[in-house]
Amino acid sequence: MSVRPSALALTPLLLFLALFFGAGLYYTEQGDAMGFYRLHAPVAILPAIALGLWIAHRAGVKAMDTLLQGIGDSNIILMCLIFLLAGAFAMVTKQIGAVDAVVALGVGALPPALILPGLFLVAGFLSLAVGTSMGTIAAVTPIALGVSDAAGIDRALVVGAVLGGATFGDNLSVISDTAIAAARTQGCTVREKFRENVKIALPAALLTLVVLGLVGDASPVEAAEPTSAWLVLPYVLVLALAITGLDVLVVLTIGLVVAGLFGLWFGPADYALPNFADDIYAGFEGVVEITLLALFIGGLGALMKASGGLDWLARQITRIARGNTGRRTGEWCIAALASLTDVFTANNTVAILISGGVARDIAERHDVPPARAASVLDIFVCIVQSLLPYGAQILLAASLASLSPLALMGKVHYCWLLAGVTVLFMVWPSRRARAATHGDA
Repeated sequence: MSVRPSALALTPLLLFLALFFGAGLYYTEQGDAMGFYRLHAPVAILPAIALGLWIAHRAGVKAMDTLLQGIGDSNIILMCLIFLLAGAFAMVTKQIGAVDAVVALGVGALPPALILPGLFLVAGFLSLAVGTSMGTIAAVTPIALGVSDAAGIDRALVVGAVLGGATFGDNLSVISDTAIAAARTQGCTVREKFRENVKIALPAALLTLVVLGLVGDASPVEAAEPTSAWLVLPYVLVLALAITGLDVLVVLTIGLVVAGLFGLWFGPADYALPNFADDIYAGFEGVVEITLLALFIGGLGALMKASGGLDWLARQITRIARGNTGRRTGEWCIAALASLTDVFTANNTVAILISGGVARDIAERHDVPPARAASVLDIFVCIVQSLLPYGAQILLAASLASLSPLALMGKVHYCWLLAGVTVLFMVWPSRRARAATHGDA
């Protein structure tokens, strides 16, 4: 049965955001420094799911089946497994002294001003090579946190640099699922999309390096206690395996096992197999909240889509686009469509797949070249996804760093600079195209 597009179907997510942010702001205003932890997100989303079930039922949708299908979606389950393994890897490497080993052996050689730019470049290179921001965040964040503590840099700044680098690489990588989906839906090749995309992303990355070199208030890293150089190898192995293109779950599993073995051989004298098992479970416990939220977000997204919410959103964007002419309008509509769809799905690949057909129709109507449309589409879903406080990337990073997602939003400098540079590029070519048109006339 076909469900009519409905704005009402989007209200559950608005309810969740109102409860979560409203409670956080209220308790923060009352002087609670941890105000955004008073009402946990997996609890705040429960009334929204109840509302989504009611709306879906009234629309004639099999509400409970749809919810369970959304929760059990393969992308959601994969995300949760990454959360769990990343949490375990981070905990084990910390407990065996691997973070201290990285700091003692490598960070002291870097000038304080280059620590943040260096982390951005490492995350960017890895993400570009493997095509996944999630795997990059899982692999690099534990190292970055050790650097943060040793150099006295704000944790949010350090993790923000990693998030920015992961977004940069994921957006440009020719093997990224978002790049492939954007290119296919817009009718261009991935390489054509890359050539268009790099013109925007590279200036934003260079600006980010300058900003990170200025904002990091680091101190020279003090010499740590003597530690075994062998403890660095689990990180090196994870980075090397990730670059080869091996599945992120396999990479994290191998890294976890190797970290445990190295901990038994080269770690603290009292580190034994029971400690390894306890640390794995402690890592799981550390990411329970984001794992539950990811499952619930998957279910809520499925309910909103089945109830016609995303169809209504796409129809409104299309209506605006049809009422205006010009390439600039087309690009703005594609950007708005990509951003809003990602807000309501919290998954950049899914957002592209949902909005890709409408974006291509807009591009054709407004003479936006396919590679340009694919670039704008991919850029804006990546920007929004990396800044969403309930998105997988920022949730994983915040959980590993024991930070509020909101504390990270303003520290992901690359995403904000990418948004600004993209807007400039969207305006400037339009002027050149208009001038060329007038010249031909």
